[in-house]
Amino acid sequence: MNSKKCLLLSLVSLLTVACATNPLTGRKSLNFVSNSQLLPSSFQQYQEVLSSNKIITGTPQAKQVEEVGNRIRKAAETYYKSIGKSSALDGYQWQFVLIDDSKTANAWCMPGGKVAVYTGILSICKDDAGLAVVLGHEIAHALAGHGAEKISQSYISELGGQVLGGVTNNQALRQVINQYYPVASGITLLRYGRKQETDADEMGLYIMAMAGYDPRQAPIFWQRMIESTGGSNTPEFLSTHPNPENRIADLNRIMPKALQFYQSYHTNKL
Repeated sequence: MNSKKCLLLSLVSLLTVACATNPLTGRKSLNFVSNSQLLPSSFQQYQEVLSSNKIITGTPQAKQVEEVGNRIRKAAETYYKSIGKSSALDGYQWQFVLIDDSKTANAWCMPGGKVAVYTGILSICKDDAGLAVVLGHEIAHALAGHGAEKISQSYISELGGQVLGGVTNNQALRQVINQYYPVASGITLLRYGRKQETDADEMGLYIMAMAGYDPRQAPIFWQRMIESTGGSNTPEFLSTHPNPENRIADLNRIMPKALQFYQSYHTNKL
């Protein structure tokens, strides 16, 4: 067997074993980056962002971010435990902070559960349910491994189709990870593609419902988000996202399943 054929077979084998599946949406993705490889850089970049921004603590809004975030975190952890996948959250160090920036309507979750919400999005959220839509969506990105997926795709691309040491070339991997986590602006640390955004919409809808927040508030929130632009530039939170009308239609399409999670939450609370 010639070297090119061996290389091709090795690459096919690598991509086969590196396939991950979102347990809530069924979407398959490329992921051969482990938490132990990714999270240290993620946590470091998170701390750099916090050090370069004003963090609000002790206020009703800051407490709201922590309370809603931890409620969704608990629901996600409970679900992962119920399906025997708690190990997928190994190394997570959850943290929810509010950044003082009224001009930025944005929020994000780093791999490993490091979450930031900007004050500019709270007026669009309006209440706990609206905030749960945002946090559910962003936490879903982390849970679904979208950061690791983007890095895996970039790693394969930069190798030009070559298999470098069975994905154990830590120096090359570190360079790719650092490339995807710049901290120059401290606003968008990783841009996701539309398929990943749709995946996060669906997963986020389910986990907010698992946490006891009415998923029917999600389409209403996204409509408010659209209206908030007022014909101006698209908010950071909507960049690379699906067409707004299609997003709302997709959420309504999967609403029956989300309502089952929501009803189960309240049934178990009785």
